[in-house]
Amino acid sequence: MTNNKFECKHCMELLFGKKFILQDTEAYCIPCYEQLFSNTCEECKRPIACDSKDLSYKERHWHEDCFKCGKCNRSLVEKPFAAKDETLLCTDCYSNAYSSKCFQCKKTIMPGCRKLELEGNEWHETCFICQSCQKPLGTEPLVTKENKRYCVPCFERKFAPRCNACKKPITTGGLIYRERPWHRECFLCNGCKKQLFGEKFVCKDDRPYCRDCYTDLFADKCDSCNKPIADPEGPSYISFQERQWHSDCFKCRKCNVSLVDKPFMTQQKDILCRVCGSKRV
Repeated sequence: MTNNKFECKHCMELLFGKKFILQDTEAYCIPCYEQLFSNTCEECKRPIACDSKDLSYKERHWHEDCFKCGKCNRSLVEKPFAAKDETLLCTDCYSNAYSSKCFQCKKTIMPGCRKLELEGNEWHETCFICQSCQKPLGTEPLVTKENKRYCVPCFERKFAPRCNACKKPITTGGLIYRERPWHRECFLCNGCKKQLFGEKFVCKDDRPYCRDCYTDLFADKCDSCNKPIADPEGPSYISFQERQWHSDCFKCRKCNVSLVDKPFMTQQKDILCRVCGSKRV
């Protein structure tokens, strides 16, 4: 100590028999020390005396009694807190004012609690459940319908259309035929059972058939060659009095000339051109 007279560095008052504080090897009386070096309380703006506890946070200081929540005024001494715009807040006040609310229960999601997010909304982990079976969804696959969440089994059970063939839910893909849903793999020819998705087919008695099966089972036979007329809705056939012919087979029975778009005559079951039909036998 450089002060041989043992006096206050600031006011020069002798310090024998008095309380003093050393600062950088120099002695100061209590009033001078508080005047020169004490921190100012952030709350009451008064100096924090030597015999008071100095609580600090980010280079700011408070008396112990002044270290309180800026909203509810509860003491923050030895308690968790948060800061918002330079104001200290207890965790309850901070959460109520600034933490997100659970989309399900509408209560605050407290800091440190696990939360789940979906489409811009947040949930407590325990509130993020299937609306049907009430089981937690966590990170499991889910389906959203009308702002409600369902696990995949519950959604399929409640909402998914059922295949007209196997009666099981259709969850992806599928097709609609005559206002009825089908799995693609279940939409089969009623004859040979091959898949018809993406293929041409013909319906008979409300049942689908591939073109080959329909032709074999139901197509009219040509009155001339007795082979099936493959496309009963196509333009390449001739029909007369419940009899049908391929266009290429519609010929005069005697001279073999084509009768397509030409006048003709019938003689018993034969069709004849006018020339052959006019000849006497």
